[in-house]
Amino acid sequence: MFQNIRNKIFISIAIAAIIYLGFTIYADYEKVLLSFSKFNWLLLPVLLVLSLGNYVTRFVKWEYYLKIIEVKLHKIDSFSIFMSGLVMSVTPGKMGELLKSYLVKQVYGTSISKTAPIVFAERATDFLSLTIMALIGAYYFNYGKNIALVIGTFLIVGIIIISNKTIFDKLMIIFSKIKFISKHINKIQTAFDSSSKLLALTPLVSMTALSIISWGFECFGYYLIIKSFYSDINIFWSFFSYSFSTIVGALSMLPGGLGVTEGSLTLMLVHQGLKESDAFAATFITRAVTLWFAVLVGI
Repeated sequence: MFQNIRNKIFISIAIAAIIYLGFTIYADYEKVLLSFSKFNWLLLPVLLVLSLGNYVTRFVKWEYYLKIIEVKLHKIDSFSIFMSGLVMSVTPGKMGELLKSYLVKQVYGTSISKTAPIVFAERATDFLSLTIMALIGAYYFNYGKNIALVIGTFLIVGIIIISNKTIFDKLMIIFSKIKFISKHINKIQTAFDSSSKLLALTPLVSMTALSIISWGFECFGYYLIIKSFYSDINIFWSFFSYSFSTIVGALSMLPGGLGVTEGSLTLMLVHQGLKESDAFAATFITRAVTLWFAVLVGI
């Protein structure tokens, strides 16, 4: 399994290198280098601390979910397992973080089907929090309203389907006729039992609120980055554009949203008046201290 993880990371790095090279050529290599010189590199430690704030806050959510489904881990093991999962940030929709469930099974013997729904609940509340910020910004700035609304509606419908026992039972009656699914019906039932607890109203609302705080750390870091290039940038636009681009990248189902997230961030900055070279430099730094820093922490 770990050999497979290593291969995926190398592939993602190769894809990222090609994408970033393409952006650099498009924005003019020399101009991009000049743009990097404009950045206040003394901000780097602050940006990394803000990203760590995101990870630590999400760890609190992970602990909360473990408590709900009554899985007890030693704190140091739990923290190590959670942080290890960050190495899979370069998988589609971060669903590779199921590595955490695999590690819990290896250390404590808890079935993957019991803890895997935590990863789904984490992604659901992450997407919901980012969608809320994106939707507010979309209406305030009159930018991408339809996209944000469709994403929000789709997400809420999905949560209702996953957490509603009546709907689940009806779906199982239909899908249990499929031979492959019928073989794993007990595991699916276990996963649903965990999901229904994790996505109940109180955990859903409280963890979505916590997710707004956790992603707010990175949104603020993004604001500090683009402030180095464009002094008149609006902090609310920073929160909106970062959350909007992150969601669009995740929905592309590309590893880490590579290419799509970068393209969205860059285009939105150009839309705000930044030069293409400055916009790409800001985007590159942003992804370095968020996505790639997460992978490094995971490793």
